[in-house]
Amino acid sequence: MIEVTPEIQIDERDIDLQFIRASGPGGQNVNQVASAVQLRFDVRGCRSLTEPVRNRLIRLAGRRVNADGVLVIDARRFRTQSQNRQDAMDRLLALLREAAVPPRPRRPTKPSRASVRRRLDQKRQRAKTKSTRGKVGDNDT
Repeated sequence: MIEVTPEIQIDERDIDLQFIRASGPGGQNVNQVASAVQLRFDVRGCRSLTEPVRNRLIRLAGRRVNADGVLVIDARRFRTQSQNRQDAMDRLLALLREAAVPPRPRRPTKPSRASVRRRLDQKRQRAKTKSTRGKVGDNDT
């Protein structure tokens, strides 16, 4: 079990790691070694996540969650498989920890009297400036 928070533990069997060849620099080694990691985590199928955490995780992950509810993380930043595996796990845990924190409720506020007065004064001043503009008529010359 992987501990995300004291309340949330993820079973290691829920995480699927696949190793693929990484593109980019590496010389001849890059054609022979599958150093990139593709981590798959079934968000909808994970029983240890509560419904609000699951929904926040799907919203946070965005396009990384496919139509089946599987979160896919590609890690190919490093040249070694072990570093990429650790990077993918760290990114998954960071996403899960962020999703575990419920958002603070918004408290509605009103603008202060002084700010309302300032806004209306500026509005009157702007209206006065614009009212002096316009076409010049025959009587005005």
